[in-house]
Amino acid sequence: MLKLLKKIPGFSKLDDETLSVIDEVMDPMTIRSGETICTEGEKCDKMFVIESGKISVLKTVEDNESIEVAVLQDGDIAGEMGLFGQKNRTATLRAKTECRVWALHYAVFERLLEQHPSLARGLLNYMSGHLARETSIAAKLMAKDMDKGLRIAFFHATPYRNDLYSKFNCYNYATHFFTPRLTMETVTLAAGFRVIVVSANDCLDEEVITELHNLGVEMIALRCAGFNNVDLKACEKLGISVARVPAYSPHAVAEHAVALIMGLNRRIHRAHSRVREGNFSLHGLIGFDMHGKTAGIVGTGRIGSCLVRILNGFGCDLLAYDVFQNQELVERFSLTYVELDELFAESDIISLHAPLTPETYHLIDATAIEKMKPGVMLINTARGALIDSNALIDGLKNGKIGYAGLDVYEEEGAYFFEDFSNRVITDDVLARLTTFNNLMITGHQGSLTQQAQESIVDTTIENIREFELGKRDKELTNAVVFSD
Repeated sequence: MLKLLKKIPGFSKLDDETLSVIDEVMDPMTIRSGETICTEGEKCDKMFVIESGKISVLKTVEDNESIEVAVLQDGDIAGEMGLFGQKNRTATLRAKTECRVWALHYAVFERLLEQHPSLARGLLNYMSGHLARETSIAAKLMAKDMDKGLRIAFFHATPYRNDLYSKFNCYNYATHFFTPRLTMETVTLAAGFRVIVVSANDCLDEEVITELHNLGVEMIALRCAGFNNVDLKACEKLGISVARVPAYSPHAVAEHAVALIMGLNRRIHRAHSRVREGNFSLHGLIGFDMHGKTAGIVGTGRIGSCLVRILNGFGCDLLAYDVFQNQELVERFSLTYVELDELFAESDIISLHAPLTPETYHLIDATAIEKMKPGVMLINTARGALIDSNALIDGLKNGKIGYAGLDVYEEEGAYFFEDFSNRVITDDVLARLTTFNNLMITGHQGSLTQQAQESIVDTTIENIREFELGKRDKELTNAVVFSD
């Protein structure tokens, strides 16, 4: 072992006494061909010195595919970073042939450093070479698929959308789909991509935006209409263009709001559960005629306007609140614009379709609920934070709110679009909401129709195409820009 250590850069300059001490604490191991020595993501608490044989260094890329980025052999070291603090391994090591290796454990190494400081100085020389090797590996990974065109990273990717993006990829973009949400912990996945595609539940605060800029990202393509999760001021400062999908299928979201209304009204969810258990009792399932009821619509943009048309067909009396009034709706559907307080006081059904802004945050709070009719139905298919969830719970408990239908939730980012059926929901507010039998929650699926999804994908790709052709910031058709 002493002869081997003397051949290794970093160790070779150490004196024989120090090398003898290292030799005494290293453990020999024989690894069979094909055997995995350690796995990417595991805690790295030991270093390996290869005496004989060959070992593959494997990195995981998209779709859990592993690629070989290096081969280690006689005299090479692996896992040396683990000797300077327990980090997660950045690669998998797998024997290509039968190998003999020597292992040095982190705890043993710590004691050696206290007794022999020269050991740390010697390893610093080796670490500089290690850094050069890792940089080369990173360059290989970043260059993967470069010849396919503009490289785009999709965060919080889901199979049904991935297939659509692949299908509509008429410009031959190199698309990479990452399952995790974009956060400060996952932002490094954007390295080497000029464009990223994100959702309303990804984090794009100043810290993340700054790191995206450092990684070379030049455009953020939102696959949604809302942009309240994006720090636009930071984007403008750092020259990152932002585009969104302003409208995909307003009919889809409006129709989902109606589905929640009718499901709650006629107790469809409860009736379905009963029948599946063989219980055909009608007790407690009485609903009401929609005809003649007063519906209050907060926000009469594209989605709110669609809902006006649908509820007019039911024969509802229609009230609305919006800063920008749509006179066509007034003339065609006898819609009446009123102030919020009047809408709260007069409506049997209230449906929210407003954007989330500082002014609309917790628009529905305890004060607003107190102004509503007893037993009112509250529907939210817009943004979760329009409603103060704790105030909603109080309203449901005291009977002020008779029904609630939610397709969004203010803390949904930690749960929505994921399967928690075998895990514990630790959000006490969300867990409490699910216990009410007069409340229906769906997982932000209002736009989940084939037509809406195809429209989102098509618009997102065209937004990226404009960027590829040289348009920036305000030049983009669907640009989102910072304004004071």
